[in-house]
Amino acid sequence: MGPPGAGKTAVGKILGQKLGSCFIDVDDDVLETTWRMSVAEKLKEVGNEQFLEEEGRALLNLSASGSVISLSGSNPMSVAGMKHVKKNGIVVYLDVPTQSIMDRLQLMKVDRIVGQHTGTSLREILQFRKQFYKKWHDVRVICEAGITAEAVADKVLCAVKWYQDSELKGFVSTRDPRSNKKAQQNNSIKYFSDVVVEGLAPDGGLFVPEMGLPKFTTGEWQNLLGATYAERAQVILERCIHPHDIPAPELWEMVENAYGQNFACSKVAPVRHLTGNQFLLELFHGPTASFKDLALQLMPHLFAYCIPKSCNYLVLVATSGDTGSAVLDGFSRLKETDKQRIAVITFFPQDGVSQIQKSQMIGCQEANTKAIGVQSDFDFCQSAIKQIFTSSDYSGFLMTEYGTVLSAANSINWARLLPQVVYHASAYLNLVEQDIISFGSPVDVCIPTGNFGNILAAVYAKTMGIPIRKCICASNQNNVLTEFIKTGLYSLKGRQLMPSLSPAVDILKASNLERHLHLIGNGDGQLVAQLFSCLENQHYFQLQKDLLEKLQQDLLADWCSEEECLGAIHSVFSTTGYILDTHTAVAKVVADRLQDKTCPVIISSTAHYSKFAPAVLQALKTGEIKQSPLSQLHLLNSYNPLPPVHRGLLEALKKNEGQQYEVCAADVNALMEHAEAIIQNRFMKVF
Repeated sequence: MGPPGAGKTAVGKILGQKLGSCFIDVDDDVLETTWRMSVAEKLKEVGNEQFLEEEGRALLNLSASGSVISLSGSNPMSVAGMKHVKKNGIVVYLDVPTQSIMDRLQLMKVDRIVGQHTGTSLREILQFRKQFYKKWHDVRVICEAGITAEAVADKVLCAVKWYQDSELKGFVSTRDPRSNKKAQQNNSIKYFSDVVVEGLAPDGGLFVPEMGLPKFTTGEWQNLLGATYAERAQVILERCIHPHDIPAPELWEMVENAYGQNFACSKVAPVRHLTGNQFLLELFHGPTASFKDLALQLMPHLFAYCIPKSCNYLVLVATSGDTGSAVLDGFSRLKETDKQRIAVITFFPQDGVSQIQKSQMIGCQEANTKAIGVQSDFDFCQSAIKQIFTSSDYSGFLMTEYGTVLSAANSINWARLLPQVVYHASAYLNLVEQDIISFGSPVDVCIPTGNFGNILAAVYAKTMGIPIRKCICASNQNNVLTEFIKTGLYSLKGRQLMPSLSPAVDILKASNLERHLHLIGNGDGQLVAQLFSCLENQHYFQLQKDLLEKLQQDLLADWCSEEECLGAIHSVFSTTGYILDTHTAVAKVVADRLQDKTCPVIISSTAHYSKFAPAVLQALKTGEIKQSPLSQLHLLNSYNPLPPVHRGLLEALKKNEGQQYEVCAADVNALMEHAEAIIQNRFMKVF
């Protein structure tokens, strides 16, 4: 399947020869035989609407088992015809760049195709057709410019093999010492839908794809130049999520829901020039003004699709600030039928988030969503949730009494981490589109890092073929990661978490680091288990020299003091009129220190400065700062800053002032009681 000029006939003939199968061209062997005239003559005789109707009827009569069939370019516009086709075979979409199609059609002297009306250009109708290809394909084959029909045929065979063999897309725990083959023998292989639902592996490790992430060729990446953010997300995620878990058309519906209308900027995650060779990846245009929206506008839809219909689900989240409101907002956008069986609790450190972040979370509470303050820090919240997940007695009790299963939406959940790969790839493509670089030229990325998820997503983008040279890890005074990347020693001995102006980085136990160690350790689950057992019991571990060298091939690290953070905000605003938030400022300081100026650096701007108004106003040397978050935002607005104050945040604060929330002690049992309370209020008890 594909547009006119995609090469369907040429590729189909080669496939027929390779497979020893009959080849059928719908245009030549079905339509023209049935109508006894050429397709062009038929179109001229009956017009667009009747042509499509008769073409669809002819497709319904097609029966050809064990054949390779080249559909007409307009076949996918027939619902009944395509349902018939999908029921009887695998539909492969040859995705060819529109400009390549235009060039080919010009050579073929084709200036009009089915469905094209007077006043509609060929490019417009080709663009219009894409929605139908998205709706019906089982697998997509990207046909980069200049590729031969023979090479496309080979790609089709690989894509069909992948489609038929779902075991190629199994997942393992980072702590699992067994090989994939042995896991299959024990019937314990996990698929995407399993890991989305379970969140954390039973052995306490994190799920990762057994075969790693797919690699894109240079041409395949270049195919995504000029594409929308949603289109890029769709193509990347299709290759990472097996269609047996989520078919491509359903995935497209979710991606459109996530990135279609929910972001204040049409580019979703635009790249803006800051100064010199530094660029900002603006990740704060979502409804809750942080980079977490890029994953959490999509993840709830993935989750709702994957969970069994027979159970209720309680999603537990630990947040250092931004995740909480992003999770609550994302899950609030589910269909009502899904919200009736999915509830969410976010636990946040009572004194470890900004007043605005707290106000956001409290305001996002609905019948099935709750925000609870905990009288401790983020590390306790995260550790407590891990403890709850690994308590078989507690999870068994919830299942028996309430038919409820626990799950997670933190970046320990693969469905949270995976969408973050998209924006790192998209940022690079944006720089190519802006003629800052040509494809293949390296860039560095600098990311304020606490839990290691965002920077790991950049590493994954690199493994998939995006030319990222170094991932620069920027820490604040809680600089355990900086020490680790420089020395290989991950030590919590004598360390106390120090609250800072950049609270999302106030983390000592970086959960996603485990996935990175699994990657550089070539999937050695036994090694990862030993390292984290050592961390749990002795509060430190030391990487051996060869692994440290491998780690440092991808990563650089440094940290930023509170004074430097405030100084960066003041300096950037004074020279550019642009306001950085406190986390982006940490990355800016570190980028200035480590960037060697030989290639561009993309700084991840992970939150809108409006969320950290008091610190920003302090940095701007504002005199009297009022306590009310709304007053603070109005004061920031008076600076006429770039970017403007986040409108969604402003509206949320107006609506949510004075709302109540619950606070609990730093006690795992207290968290369990809150979990059971929302289950009792939300879900029916099982008798």
